[in-house]
Amino acid sequence: MKLLHTSDWHLGQNFMGKSREEEHQAFLSWLVEMIETKKIEVLLVSGDIFDTGTPPNYALELYYNFLKELSTLQRLKTTIITAGNHDSISTLKAPQQLLDVLNVKIITTGDEDETIIIPIKKDDRTQAIVCAVPFLRDSIIREAICGQTINEKEKVANRGIKAYYENAYKKACEQKENENTPIIAMGHLTTVGSRTSQSERDIYIGGTLDIGGDYLAGMFDYVALGHLHINQTVGSNHVRYSGSPIPLSFSESKNTQKVNIVSIEDSTVEVEEVEVPLKRKLHVIKGDCESVKKELKKIEDKQTWIAVLIDDDNAMYANQEVRNVAGELGLTLLAVKIEKSEKELEAKAMKAISLDELSVEQVFEKRLSDEQIEDKALEAQLLKSFKEVYEKVQNA
Repeated sequence: MKLLHTSDWHLGQNFMGKSREEEHQAFLSWLVEMIETKKIEVLLVSGDIFDTGTPPNYALELYYNFLKELSTLQRLKTTIITAGNHDSISTLKAPQQLLDVLNVKIITTGDEDETIIIPIKKDDRTQAIVCAVPFLRDSIIREAICGQTINEKEKVANRGIKAYYENAYKKACEQKENENTPIIAMGHLTTVGSRTSQSERDIYIGGTLDIGGDYLAGMFDYVALGHLHINQTVGSNHVRYSGSPIPLSFSESKNTQKVNIVSIEDSTVEVEEVEVPLKRKLHVIKGDCESVKKELKKIEDKQTWIAVLIDDDNAMYANQEVRNVAGELGLTLLAVKIEKSEKELEAKAMKAISLDELSVEQVFEKRLSDEQIEDKALEAQLLKSFKEVYEKVQNA
């Protein structure tokens, strides 16, 4: 059996005022071709389908047109989509019954009303069993008990998530037809030992959970993870993040975007990382005025989006000069940041961050930081309360 594991599409992302529609369209068209060419039987999408809880209409159109195209592929048996922390439960869930007719399974919360154990059948034989675990929200894994310390809340979250996976594994084992039936898990979280980039949010209080790849590897034959945007293994060859199909921030400009193709035969699992062709590159240039201008002149692909970090004693002049050169070359310069300027106070003023580069939660975190609250427990509680309110608004 062959599966394709992908995640973190973030359809509808508005990147510093720019739409990613063309890039996402190119990726989804390529993905359909890849599923057909590689004879994929199961598609796993591990969360963050959309960038926000209220995606623009074009993003919804891309999504539904893609699922419609999948229905024409003969070898593809099932598509399983789980919600991520960016996704609105109601947006994903609305067409659930209709998509079920097309063999597209949507798992949004993982609560008792949803069937997360999905057997993959062929000729009445169970080829594999998928434990389709979405991003587990607080209401599923723990109760917010007033008076708990942050450490206590983290421990409750860890226990809750581990118990959820253990229960899912137990239920899957009950449906195994023989010892060689593989059990596959999906998930959307940050694991211990994984590599992150600047565009992912901390999705639980305290950030990284005390859940490693070895823990998951001990139960499942393959673990298809989402949330982190870098394609990587975590502790074991069969516990993997697929990463995002396009770079979602300038911090990801040097990443190689990939999907994972998983071949399972009996108890043997083989993973092939397939590079996603990019419609547009993100490029970061750092240096003084002259070195930056030289690097700009080397860029041949005019579709490239560019960020410049200027480290120059005459920063104001360098800023204007770099912008002039980029304009003359027909290049798209999305951001110019000053690493060093003439005076310390001026430098502080120049280090402004565009709101387009920050998530809603990051904006709130920076606002909290400006208040310099001495009571760290209070600060953490304010952040937690904000996340809860924001989550309710997303899922409304």
